[in-house]
Amino acid sequence: MSDSAYRRCCGIDVHKKSVTVHVLPPDGSRGEDKSRVFRTFTRDLERLQLWLRQCKVTDVVMESTGQYWRPVWNILEEGGMRLVLMNPQHVRGLRGRKTDPGDAKWLAGHLARGELQGSFVAPLPVRELRELTRLRVHLLQDSNRVKNRIGQVCETGNVKISSVASDLFGATGRHLLQGILEGKRDAAWMADWARGKLRSRRGELRLALEGRLSEHQRQLLRRLLEQLAQLETHIQKVTSEIESRVADQCFGMRGTWPVGRRCVPVTTRAAASARAGVRAKATGRCGGCCARPPGRHPAPKAASGRHCISATAAVAATPRRLWRWRAGSWS
Repeated sequence: MSDSAYRRCCGIDVHKKSVTVHVLPPDGSRGEDKSRVFRTFTRDLERLQLWLRQCKVTDVVMESTGQYWRPVWNILEEGGMRLVLMNPQHVRGLRGRKTDPGDAKWLAGHLARGELQGSFVAPLPVRELRELTRLRVHLLQDSNRVKNRIGQVCETGNVKISSVASDLFGATGRHLLQGILEGKRDAAWMADWARGKLRSRRGELRLALEGRLSEHQRQLLRRLLEQLAQLETHIQKVTSEIESRVADQCFGMRGTWPVGRRCVPVTTRAAASARAGVRAKATGRCGGCCARPPGRHPAPKAASGRHCISATAAVAATPRRLWRWRAGSWS
């Protein structure tokens, strides 16, 4: 395998419970093909990796079958072989007849002839970061669904807080919902809890609180608010994990990102791009990435690794901007 001229191809047909492996002879030789079937348990996949290394396989191709290819890829990735992941649509467009019994051999043959164009698979740290960001998206979607149910329960009991306050789950809205759960009946007294601009609309807020929530509806509201609190706790933990991983994957590099008329620290999107090897533009000056005059832009410090990363450095499936710039600090 150390010889660059040596090449031996292998095709893997991935299923839920088993993988069919077909190994071709090395290029330029007339050896016999080898074919075996392995189960998809971790121990069997480790045996697969060991067998491929014994066969001195250099190139492996597999088709992206649902999520079943991921554990196979993760284990074989540790073996130092060149892996190629095929998009099923690209495979269907190739010449020849593809049948289930000969999938592995068919893929290996096309790989040996150089007819395959593999899909991009990000490095393992970026894949893990993407899974965390997708989990965060799912948690946020669940949180929005629970908020909608809370609003429906309030509307059913004719509690019209959302008709007065723009955000039912702001500081005032949450305080009022907690008061409703505690059984407070004086709407005028509760309306005095209003903060900010809602202070001028206390009269409307008092009318909005004069609803009729039954005991059953209060119980529903209590359970939904508890579920919302749990989801928000999970979101906070996942966000902290994302921040930690991004900080670890930046190799100590600190950059800037244009937000409005100021340059702020680099976000997850650009940091993950730098980790994935996406080319980022590093300049000695701002270079027009923001509206601040060059003279007022802080000069880069080579010792601290400051760079000005262009907006072209981005990775798919990472959030556009995890943080918001508020009052000169991240929140």
